[in-house]
Amino acid sequence: MASVSQDQIQKFHRDGFLVLEGFCSTEECDSMRSQIQGIIEGMEVPPHCRTEFSTREEEQLQTQGSSDYFLTSGDKIRFFFEKGVLDKKGNFLIPKEKSISKIGHALHAYDPVFKQITHSSKVQELGRKLGLERPVVVQSMYIFKQPGIGGEVTPHQDATFLHTEPLGRILGFWIALEDATQENGCLWFIPGSHTNGITRRMVRAPSGASTCVEFVGSEPAYDDSQFIPLPIKKGGLILIHGEVVHKSELNSSESSRHTFTFHVMEAKGTTWSKENWLQPTPELPFPSLYT
Repeated sequence: MASVSQDQIQKFHRDGFLVLEGFCSTEECDSMRSQIQGIIEGMEVPPHCRTEFSTREEEQLQTQGSSDYFLTSGDKIRFFFEKGVLDKKGNFLIPKEKSISKIGHALHAYDPVFKQITHSSKVQELGRKLGLERPVVVQSMYIFKQPGIGGEVTPHQDATFLHTEPLGRILGFWIALEDATQENGCLWFIPGSHTNGITRRMVRAPSGASTCVEFVGSEPAYDDSQFIPLPIKKGGLILIHGEVVHKSELNSSESSRHTFTFHVMEAKGTTWSKENWLQPTPELPFPSLYT
């Protein structure tokens, strides 16, 4: 792909996002897709998806198991399903590869294909062009956006979930592994919405609470007419500022919309919030983007 220009970087700072078509080759996209296929074939259904519960206590234990599975997924490769795809015994009602919503949150650290893409020279070059001095990778996800059931993602800012002090230190890399269209759930953005801070935070709930995380503050009502769609071809990259408001609609089409996405934090002079759901671990401190 061609090198990013100063004009494009200025556009990113103005809009809060930037589309770079053709960032990854067809071969790179296909290698990520086939790697995920292999991971799914070897997948064990998580135990909390298998519990048949009859009492309220069992139900609470199942919810707790589900929360622990999510909260401790920052340094693992774990599976998250669409609603209603498993029966109470944890058996699939539809083919398993069509049932997964996402896989996260450490593909970038533990899978060779995703690690290579995340730390590729073109990603590192982009980081340097953006002036990142000490970028670290905080998380990665493979998102499926399944046909017909790939749920909508309501308007949000990534910094709601990945909070830093100061703000403005989180950057998302979103790579389309298939064409993303208005029909299959491409991203929509409010240009310039990254300059007003955030109004909502997701924080770890105190231990003993009924949920693992809770929201502080609320998302304002956004005007639908302010969003613009960003359809993008397979291999395209969307850079996403941590505070830009974006969403995606339900995938009502017959084709999936696979994406590999990862988030980077400028670690220089930045504090990662201890209240974020995601925390670095002794096994996996946030790795440097630059190698």
